[in-house]
Amino acid sequence: MLVAPCRHGTTALTEAVIRKINSTTLRNRAGNATFTLRLLSTSASTDQQPKPKQQPFTSSSTSSSSPPVASTHFGFRNVKTEEKENLVRGVFDSVAESYDVMNDVMSAGVHRLWKDYFVQSTRVEFLAKAVRRNSTNASDNDNEEELRILDVAGGTGDIAFRMIDAMQCEERSKSSGKDPVSVTVCDINTEMLRVGQRRARERYGSSLLDDTKALSFIEGNAQSLVKFDDNSFDLYTIAFGLRNVTDVDMALREALRVLKPGGRFMCLEFSHLPHPALQSMYDLYSFNLIPAMGQMVANDRDSYQYLVESIRKFSDQETLVRRMKDAGMQGAKYTNLTGGIVAIHEGWKPLE
Repeated sequence: MLVAPCRHGTTALTEAVIRKINSTTLRNRAGNATFTLRLLSTSASTDQQPKPKQQPFTSSSTSSSSPPVASTHFGFRNVKTEEKENLVRGVFDSVAESYDVMNDVMSAGVHRLWKDYFVQSTRVEFLAKAVRRNSTNASDNDNEEELRILDVAGGTGDIAFRMIDAMQCEERSKSSGKDPVSVTVCDINTEMLRVGQRRARERYGSSLLDDTKALSFIEGNAQSLVKFDDNSFDLYTIAFGLRNVTDVDMALREALRVLKPGGRFMCLEFSHLPHPALQSMYDLYSFNLIPAMGQMVANDRDSYQYLVESIRKFSDQETLVRRMKDAGMQGAKYTNLTGGIVAIHEGWKPLE
């Protein structure tokens, strides 16, 4: 299956990356070239994932004795569970203003295609048309249909803006009142939300946020979505954020709680290549080039080193499917993109 070139094209941020690192290879990969994404079968084997032999996130040595408290991983480091949230927040505080640059460096620009395909897979443009048509025909406001979408860990708006554009929310705001279609961006990081809100107003003006309420930004933790009631959303999306959550299983259960019966969970995340030889080549690129480019582009090697390590520590495709099923989701499955470098996982909340 072929995915068309990203409609967003090469932005000034991408060009800045190219100029800064002066790399012909990156220019050819992240420039105006058309990328092709090969989607593998959802039944692709993910067994026998190679374990890269890499240095830990920092050069400081780690105690060999296990602490008498709950621990988790922060990249290749073991840290106290209660510490990870602040450590991750520090990473994204550091990269918030250069988030597009970070993603361009991490994926050589292909993240734009992955995100485009992810949003296309949600089919939100068709859902929005149906809801607006039915809402117009509704005899009273109490029976008015709504399409409510929650985008978690989406602070800077990359996924939300694509959905807003696909659903033509900006056009709707110019001719109607409150939109029955809405996207709520939820992120634990205030800096990422600040950047996202600023970009939203620069891109759409104030109507979407203040008048039609089609777009909103709320600070919240994926593990405890206390600001949202049970059975509130038709679609829950999370892109390149699940691996940074301290307790992934808790986040999956919270996703299920806030979804309406029959609601859909969709996750776009870096994953694992099914072939050891390809994984080794990808590890060579990831651990040697990405932190170095992070240093050159953003003067921040450590944040990029963590991001690479966090990918290797995260669940492979089949393991995440099992975790989704354990959380109570039905129809859990995945689709590999670019051979398994990233994967889209999806599942549904059972009908009650």
